[in-house]
Amino acid sequence: MKKSTRRWNDNRITPSSGNVFTDLGFDEAEARVMALRAELMLRLSEELKAKGWTQAQAAKRLGVTQPRVSKLNKGAWQDFSLDMLLTLAGRAGLRAELRVA
Repeated sequence: MKKSTRRWNDNRITPSSGNVFTDLGFDEAEARVMALRAELMLRLSEELKAKGWTQAQAAKRLGVTQPRVSKLNKGAWQDFSLDMLLTLAGRAGLRAELRVA
């Protein structure tokens, strides 16, 4: 079977670990940090939309540039550290909590 045929006709299901980054092959510690970043970005983006802020308004209130807000809304997780996302969430009025299990 050709590779391209197999790709489109492969209907096998691989169970998820619950973390897409682990499934993609990242080590467990890095995958958890990446998942936290992705979730925080999603929540922050939803909060900005709920507030009805334009990207320019959000940039001013968050203390970043408009292109940074655009990257946030596009989910460019590689451009944001967890620290920066926590700072932005606080500036947006969100309260993040850390629980260690």
